[in-house]
Amino acid sequence: MLFRQFFDAASGTYTYLLASGEGREAVIIDPVKEQLEQYLQAIRELDLKLVRAIDTHTHADHVTALGDLRDRTGCVTIMGEFTQAHCVSAQVREGDVLDIDGIRLQAIYTPGHTDESFSFVLDPARPRAVFTGDVLLIRGTGRTDFQAGDPHKSWDSITNKLFRLPDETLVYPGHDYKGWTSSSIGEEKRFNPRLAGRSEAEYVAIMNSLHLPDPRLMDIAIPANLGCGQV
Repeated sequence: MLFRQFFDAASGTYTYLLASGEGREAVIIDPVKEQLEQYLQAIRELDLKLVRAIDTHTHADHVTALGDLRDRTGCVTIMGEFTQAHCVSAQVREGDVLDIDGIRLQAIYTPGHTDESFSFVLDPARPRAVFTGDVLLIRGTGRTDFQAGDPHKSWDSITNKLFRLPDETLVYPGHDYKGWTSSSIGEEKRFNPRLAGRSEAEYVAIMNSLHLPDPRLMDIAIPANLGCGQV
């Protein structure tokens, strides 16, 4: 399998490009508008055909490249069924499986960070990795204080859905701010300070006490992303 992880330093965002091999069809997850040319260079040099572009949720800290990638490559843009971004070409529901030239991604509805967040499990029959967007981060979790976020739903999504995956399943989040590139379900069960050994009530109290400032680009990013990054 071909796998590339890109990083946008300004927003701390990870983007993932997957294909079964060079010269094959490909999918990209959570692309950032400012990194568009980097993605297109990788697609060109690896002789890939981008056929799917996915956003795990409506981002508040960067503008998506979904619309630009659709215009430049003809790919199908995808989000979860509860998105308000009506510009996307297709929507997925809980349990839907996308097959991109042998790369199989199963959609899992994981609200909490936002009310329309989805995660995607690679090879659901024998899970190899999960792309968690912002609901589960490495040694952390996504904030739950806007875009209809809910700490109770976040707890449920993580403990009753993501933590049901095998411990060896790799975790690839939508963000990291400390230089970590990946984790695993087993690691996060044992070492995530917001979750390990905590009750739901304790987790909710932690999330409700964060009092984080709004993302710098939120007023720009959310309206832009409802238009797939194109206003």
